[in-house]
Amino acid sequence: MLRQSEPFERYKESKKRLEQDQQAISLLRRFVKLRERYDEVQRFGKYHPDYHEVIQEMMEVKRDVDLNDIIAEYKQAEAELESLLNDISLSIAGAVSPSIKVPTGDPFFDRGCSGGCSTGGACGCH
Repeated sequence: MLRQSEPFERYKESKKRLEQDQQAISLLRRFVKLRERYDEVQRFGKYHPDYHEVIQEMMEVKRDVDLNDIIAEYKQAEAELESLLNDISLSIAGAVSPSIKVPTGDPFFDRGCSGGCSTGGACGCH
């Protein structure tokens, strides 16, 4: 049923469009390459000789990635599919036991025992 759902179909189609768009692929490759330089510069912070240059370039490339319609469509479809998978996980876990911890990627809405049963049952698990 999941593979026949609308979110899965949108994800599959947007991924296909992304993989066929040379401009988007080039932009993502540039971002990944720059991300490696950015990570190196971050190790030394403002003391790295290329710090300001790399930070500025990273902001520009990130903006270009965020404004690319094909990439934005893919990210949106990916988020919708992830939301559906989270809902399914919560439903399955809840059917087994209400104390099962299900990571949803959102710390405000993750539920279950955060400290395990060593907390003396304060979280409600028994």
